[in-house]
Amino acid sequence: MPTSDPNKSKPLRILAMAMIGGGLLIFGLTALILIPSFFPSSTQIESRSIAPAKVDYPAPDIQLRDISGKPVSLSEYHGQVVLVNNWATWCPPCRQEMPILDAYFRDHQHQEFTIVAIDAGDPPEMVAEFVKRYGLTFPVWIDPDSSTLNSFRNNYLPSSYLVDENGQVVMVWNGAVTYASLEENITPLLKD
Repeated sequence: MPTSDPNKSKPLRILAMAMIGGGLLIFGLTALILIPSFFPSSTQIESRSIAPAKVDYPAPDIQLRDISGKPVSLSEYHGQVVLVNNWATWCPPCRQEMPILDAYFRDHQHQEFTIVAIDAGDPPEMVAEFVKRYGLTFPVWIDPDSSTLNSFRNNYLPSSYLVDENGQVVMVWNGAVTYASLEENITPLLKD
């Protein structure tokens, strides 16, 4: 009965392990190069010019709960300019635009303007942790069944809708917004 020589198979095992290790190293380096192109940094988002589509239709009657569980309604903001932002905690462009939205809100909240960020389907405790981690200062609402996405007839995340003081949706952004785009498109509509 032939037996294999353990001394001959040892170098083959070492070679096989080295090839597997090299392959994993190449795979890892390739991932490091390619992954950032799929998930752009906030600097890359800010440098892009995203133009909103101009529209004109009544804002849906949105009634949800905020992160503390209090009932809220979009109609409470009648007379103000409101940017409704649909987002989710798992969405990379959503996460990356949140600091931009918060900075714009802080700069313009004194002009009868607000942002209402509506999370699409995440558990309330996850959303509350996200708000705390990012230090968000604008209202954040919970939409457990994503009904807001359906009411705007748009399942794209993130998406933002500018509602004027009369309750009309006048602009729509699909994708992450930039501070420059918000300044260009919303600021002229705000009161001094």
